[in-house]
Amino acid sequence: MHLRCMVEHWEDALAGLSPQAMGQLMPMFLWLDRRGTVRALGPTLGKILGPDCPIGTSFSRHFQLGSARARRSGAAGAGMMAGGRRLHLTLCARPEISLRGSAVEIGQDGAEGVLVNLTFGIHLAEAVRVFSLTEADFAPSDLAMELLYLQEAKTAVLDELRALNERLEDARRSAVTQALTDPLTGLANRRAFDLALDRAIKGLGLGGAPFALAHVDLDHFKAVNDTLGHAAGDFVLAKAAEVLREETRRGDVVARVGGDEFVLLLRGALAPERLAAMGARIIARLEQPWAFDGATCRISGSIGVALSAQYVRPDAELMLADADAALYASKRQGRGRCTIAGNPGPPESDSRLN
Repeated sequence: MHLRCMVEHWEDALAGLSPQAMGQLMPMFLWLDRRGTVRALGPTLGKILGPDCPIGTSFSRHFQLGSARARRSGAAGAGMMAGGRRLHLTLCARPEISLRGSAVEIGQDGAEGVLVNLTFGIHLAEAVRVFSLTEADFAPSDLAMELLYLQEAKTAVLDELRALNERLEDARRSAVTQALTDPLTGLANRRAFDLALDRAIKGLGLGGAPFALAHVDLDHFKAVNDTLGHAAGDFVLAKAAEVLREETRRGDVVARVGGDEFVLLLRGALAPERLAAMGARIIARLEQPWAFDGATCRISGSIGVALSAQYVRPDAELMLADADAALYASKRQGRGRCTIAGNPGPPESDSRLN
């Protein structure tokens, strides 16, 4: 009897609790009568349901029960307790947002209906965004906003870490590029060329395509540098680099390996005639006068070429030495020439191009 009296006393106290007071304790409470009609609701739930949820509307107008058994029975008010005290609801106006809650009967044997206290589950962040909810829309004891803050903080940290990793990767790529690039011309440097040549030679052993190696030296460059100054010399080097880039293909490698020395790694099987024609175009363009700061810069070019197909087992040092020997053969014969080396040793054929 003592326990029964305590229960009755508690029910009386609850009946005397105003909806405003209940709303402060449970901003998302819902009070339904036995027919499933809304008798009162918390301020946050009212904000979510909007002006279309006046007191006296039907529960089923705004919510759909997540329990299949409850949906089949059509229960809405106290009858939904038959489906279990833990509830899973879906907003009819927002089917993508679900609610979780619990329900208790009010009054003797549920005579006053049910009191439902709702909260958001995994859709908390989405609900806050969609309904513009703030901390004031949750009970002080509700950890929802704290959890949301933690989630946002985690997301912010992960985003910052991702951005940091991207910056580090960009810096790494930039450092690698700078380490393999000639700063004046933007061409590959000697290290980058050596790596490319090593890959090309190893590729031959795996059935890769043959290639040609061309050594280009600018004729009369020293005179430009001595008479017009280093600025004019840098200008000429940049223009020569532009010519070499434009006269080679995208898959070829063009590198500056010395003051006025360049090397080309020309991929694919190239006949000597095609190489001679390309050398002719390069030299003809190098011999065009270039205006710089009111003066005229005039240079030419000498080229030596070695072909990987002429070697039983191509070797980087040997090919570079043969291309270098062919280059100096061009210079000895008057410069402005392209010489294609034989295999091995001294060049076997020279091609005069001017």
